[in-house]
Formats: sequence, structure tokens, C-alpha cells
Amino acid sequence: MNRGKLFAAAALAFALSAGLAHAKIPVAPMDDAAKAQAEEKKAKAGEAAKKAAEQLAKAQDRVVERYKKEHAKGGTPAAKAVKPAAAKK
Repeated sequence: MNRGKLFAAAALAFALSAGLAHAKIPVAPMDDAAKAQAEEKKAKAGEAAKKAAEQLAKAQDRVVERYKKEHAKGGTPAAKAVKPAAAKK
């Protein structure tokens, strides 16, 4: 019986303290230097994202060109390379 009360008390304490875990800590106000640094970081991240998007687009263009070259001749490259066993007679 004593164990049941202890378990109930622990469960109640856990349930009541769960709300405290979700509390947010207020953000400290930024000074001018920190704001400038944050803006610079944001600008660099934007430039990096733009550069990555351009590189991705170029890579996709290369893949499309290669696909068009390989499939313009007719058939798939795999179909040309693999011959069925019945055709060897």
C-alpha cells in the first residue's frame, strides 16, 4: 500500500513539473554589434544557399543533357548492353 502512494505522489509531481519544462526563457536583447553580426551571418547564409542552388541547377542540366544524348539513339543503354540468352543461337 505504501508503494502505491509513493508511485501516485511521484506521478503527480512529474505531471505538475512537466509544465515547467515547456516554459521558454526570454531572449536577451541584442546590442548593435550583435545585430550587425547576425545580419552578416544571415547574408552569408543567403549567398551560400544561392550558390548551392546554382550548382544544383547546373548538375541537373548536365544530367538532362547526358540522358538526352544516350536516349536519342533509341533504346536504353542497358538494353543494348545485355543480350538475351535466346538470341545467342
